[in-house]
Amino acid sequence: MPVSESDPSAILAIASGYGVSKALLSAVGLGLHTRLAAGPMTCEQIAAAFGLQSRPTRDFLDLLVSVDMLAREGDGPEALYGNTPATARFLDRGQPEYIGGLPEIWELRDYRFWADLTEALRTGRLQNEAKHAGTPFFEAMYRDPERLEAFMNAMNGSSLRNFQALAKAFPFGSYATLSDIGGADALLCREVAAVHPGLHCVSFDLPPVTLIADRRIAAAGLGERIHAVSGDFFADPWPPAQLITMGMILHDWNLERKQTLIRKAYDALPEGGALIAIEAFIDDARRHNTFGLFMSLMMLIEFGDAFDFTAAEFRQWCSAAGFSRFETIPLDGPSSAVVAYKDPR
Repeated sequence: MPVSESDPSAILAIASGYGVSKALLSAVGLGLHTRLAAGPMTCEQIAAAFGLQSRPTRDFLDLLVSVDMLAREGDGPEALYGNTPATARFLDRGQPEYIGGLPEIWELRDYRFWADLTEALRTGRLQNEAKHAGTPFFEAMYRDPERLEAFMNAMNGSSLRNFQALAKAFPFGSYATLSDIGGADALLCREVAAVHPGLHCVSFDLPPVTLIADRRIAAAGLGERIHAVSGDFFADPWPPAQLITMGMILHDWNLERKQTLIRKAYDALPEGGALIAIEAFIDDARRHNTFGLFMSLMMLIEFGDAFDFTAAEFRQWCSAAGFSRFETIPLDGPSSAVVAYKDPR
């Protein structure tokens, strides 16, 4: 809805968007779209299936209908609610393109922290569990293998299409080796190696994560060409390779640590090598990539001094490290990859 100087409707739509967002997050958290994959249901049937109260459930469902997050056949008590083509594809947990993992995390924890955004803006401090001297989310997660694996699954849902697009768009066949820094469960390596059979890859991450990566590499039948290597990407040497990739890694850190990782990439690459960063890069004018700007504020809430950034800023940091040539590759939705080449001197 365009913003008009004579009509406040668009302003109210944005201001009330928190409620629409929460309705969708609740639906994803409940697994509503997954349940509806078996067939349409009435309001009463949905309320009974999930233990909800009937009257507000109708409002909940019709709110989702109003924003095309559900379909409805008919009116009144006998109306049938079902998935739209988009929600059937992307919000049914049984589908390979399921993207609900990230909204599930937003539903379980992140949504509540956004109530303290104003405090975060005033103080520059994180607003998550660690704010009240609790165990930081990521520290607790790395201690719990089941929770860590669930988090990997959630991240995969938001990354899969980007990595698939990159595997097709970048000429990986011209290179022999790739190191994915912060590779998690080796999703990027698995997607790229599946398309480029001549490429040998290393997924580099902390020990609890590489245990998961080992299993998923073996399940994909790629154990001869992908290896999971354990290490701390700030403290330890990086596996040598002609290509270094970082998928949604740099935005987790402050400026100093971002620059440290870029310098480590430059030093680890041979001449003719390249660094590929995949991010929801904010557009250079900072006017259009709403998701990238949202994610930058998410980094504030999660880490305090972390932030997302523009491709121009990334190129500037890379130039300072010694990279001399750049290329931008559009990926899925608001995301893109920027390639920084280490050309021969």
